[in-house]
Amino acid sequence: VEEAMSIPFRELIETHCGGIRGGWDNLLAVIPGGASVPLVPAEQIIDAPMDFDALRDLKSGLGTAAVIVMDKSTDVVKAIARLSYFYKHESCGQCTPCREGTGWMWRVMERLVRGEAQKREIDMLLDVTKQIEGHTICALGDAAAWPIQGLMRHFRGEVERRIDEFSRNAHRAEPVMVAAE
Repeated sequence: VEEAMSIPFRELIETHCGGIRGGWDNLLAVIPGGASVPLVPAEQIIDAPMDFDALRDLKSGLGTAAVIVMDKSTDVVKAIARLSYFYKHESCGQCTPCREGTGWMWRVMERLVRGEAQKREIDMLLDVTKQIEGHTICALGDAAAWPIQGLMRHFRGEVERRIDEFSRNAHRAEPVMVAAE
């Protein structure tokens, strides 16, 4: 569907997608420009116009304008990890930052999905995205870095909660030695 520039996201989603499953309160986030741009949380995107300036102000972008809508049933960490896998797979390997960085980012994202990472790895992951962004021959490196940056900008608390929950559950799951009678 082609639409006029600056259509509000609410109108675009309502008109062309039938709204949000479960209503607008169920909207989690939108990736406004396809897999290569940072996501934007619901409260910031709902009434924003779909144009270059508005999305730049939200620290995202228009990209390919292939809007990805995520409701609250979406595991946002897993969704961004899946995008990381795509970029790791698509890297041609010519540039060292992309070749090494996309694989490293994907492996850390998978650990975050499972809650097996440590909180300090979040900042390390963000540092790696900055080492890739702007340091590759083509735009694939930037495209690989930006979804992770958006995730951490807006959902870092969710990532940390997942790590904390895994740590608590792993501790409880340790086998207990019982003396034989």
